[in-house]
Amino acid sequence: MELAEENLDEHHLDDKQVLDVVVRFAGDSGDGMQLTGSNFTEATALYGNDLSTFPDFPAEIRAPVGATFGVSAFQIYFGADDVTTAGDALDVLVAMNPAALVTNLKNLVTGGLLIVDRGAFTAKNLAKAKYQSNPLEDDSLADYRVLDIDISAQVLAAVEPYNLGHKAALRCKNMWTLGLVMWLFDRDRNPTIASLGAKFAKAPEIAEANIAALNAGHAYGETAELPSGVHVYKIPKAKVAPGAYRNITGTTALAWGLIAASELAEIDLTFASYPITPASNLLHELSRRKQFRINTFQAEDEIAAVCAAMGASFAGSLGVTSSAGPGIALKAEGMALAAAAELPLVIVNTQRGGPSTGLPTKTEQSDFNMAMFGRHGDTPMPVIAAATPGDCFDVAIEAVRLATKYMTPVMLLSDGYLANAAEPWQIPDIASLPRFPVQFHCDPEGFRPSLRNPDTLARVWAKPGTPGLEHRIGGIERSYETGDISYDPDNHQRMTDLRRDKVQGIAKDIPAQEVCLGETTGKLAVVGWGSTFGAIHQAVKRARAEGHSVSHIHVRYLSPLPANLGELLANFDFVLVPEMNTGQFVRHLRAEYLIPAEGLNKVAGQPFKIGEILAAIHETLRQLEVSA
Repeated sequence: MELAEENLDEHHLDDKQVLDVVVRFAGDSGDGMQLTGSNFTEATALYGNDLSTFPDFPAEIRAPVGATFGVSAFQIYFGADDVTTAGDALDVLVAMNPAALVTNLKNLVTGGLLIVDRGAFTAKNLAKAKYQSNPLEDDSLADYRVLDIDISAQVLAAVEPYNLGHKAALRCKNMWTLGLVMWLFDRDRNPTIASLGAKFAKAPEIAEANIAALNAGHAYGETAELPSGVHVYKIPKAKVAPGAYRNITGTTALAWGLIAASELAEIDLTFASYPITPASNLLHELSRRKQFRINTFQAEDEIAAVCAAMGASFAGSLGVTSSAGPGIALKAEGMALAAAAELPLVIVNTQRGGPSTGLPTKTEQSDFNMAMFGRHGDTPMPVIAAATPGDCFDVAIEAVRLATKYMTPVMLLSDGYLANAAEPWQIPDIASLPRFPVQFHCDPEGFRPSLRNPDTLARVWAKPGTPGLEHRIGGIERSYETGDISYDPDNHQRMTDLRRDKVQGIAKDIPAQEVCLGETTGKLAVVGWGSTFGAIHQAVKRARAEGHSVSHIHVRYLSPLPANLGELLANFDFVLVPEMNTGQFVRHLRAEYLIPAEGLNKVAGQPFKIGEILAAIHETLRQLEVSA
């Protein structure tokens, strides 16, 4: 289906109280936009709004100053209702230079608030952004409310007492801007002040200068004569279930889920990985948690990482490895070896734009086919996908449960959006999480490595070196009866069927597919997987508010699929499948269930907007009416 975006009835910041707002901070990669956004997110979470964030940064470590390809941005959508995406069109755009303005202005709603640093709109920076004239001086910004401030001059004046020098002083621009936006939305500065004090504890003059800049930006909002319609806006607090919450990214949730899983399984976990964007932060987070049953190992390459993880599993720990698309391709032989040797292994795939190096800091869902089929031979493997940053915690636990129960490698799909995005997450009661302690085989009587659980078809897990349990496993085909090497053709058929049946049998051990929103029958089911959850959910919610017969179904278990999924999808006249690829899951659903389904595909390195999916819903329903 051709991708189009619906014009939504966007709210504007005209009234002093609004229900939700989308703000984007944008500037050079050295302007501190990610830090600015993170601090504003913390203040917003503490205020009590529901929120979702989208950090968007360049692949270059340090792009040339003022270059359009070096723009770093941080978007936050917050409000009083449930927030499941980082928002569509922007209500407020903070543009620290011309490059940030030219690359982001198209996303600002008509009448939206534009905050710009006039001091950065020099002839040189304008030329780099390919502006023929200064947009602050012509009529090109007439459709917006422009707050045109020489932030550079304001900051230099605010931090002058600290004798930082010109260059170091200008690094406080992001804090001045943050102070202004905090005034705009009535956010508390104290948590940010405390954070700055802790961050620069060894350089108190830097901390004090940044705090001074923060306070100066806030004071500017309080005292300056601002354009009409620019004032403090009140966003009501969200109604959420009582409990302890924290703001969490998908990467942190994944790491904590793996830690929790090792405790629930009562097994040590060895995480072996090789750095690759956007998967590297998982290794960073786990390496800081050595007080738990976690060992981390940075390997020299991707193949060494997956082999080290397998070695850990053979030795009686649980091996986990992670990467993004190119690295997952390199791990393919190791994953097939784990399947042949029937060793538990968790592979985390944080997908990014491809192929090859592609768009390393942008998001995509194009590794679906590789996750399902990207191994030589008939090598079935369970595949599960996280839907939200917080969901990464639960999915990590489930991946460990399946891997250890069925003695199989399991692939966990995340992506760049989930890894970096953040949302409020209710901290679970760990005592209430179901335990699944690993049972190692300990009886030497009649031991063979081919002994199996008749229900799960999983072979026994015996620690090497245990007296009487000495054994060999490997990648060469083994006898079903003895576990010894076998080249018998009938045995190979039997073992191939067994590996298939073991994975397919997992369908009996996973929940039946449910409808996330709507009825179990109707005209249209919008089916998604992974990080499309938030945009699909909001689009279906709006379509249902318009009176349309639309339901949202989101699939966590991709292989094997839930046992009732085919029957559920057959209850709808048509199925629409939004994916950030060229239509991989929709082809799989059509092949499995022979259902009328069409894909909505986007491969732009950016997540879906709610309006894009809502427009596709309207068009699909229109076509169904015409063909009826």
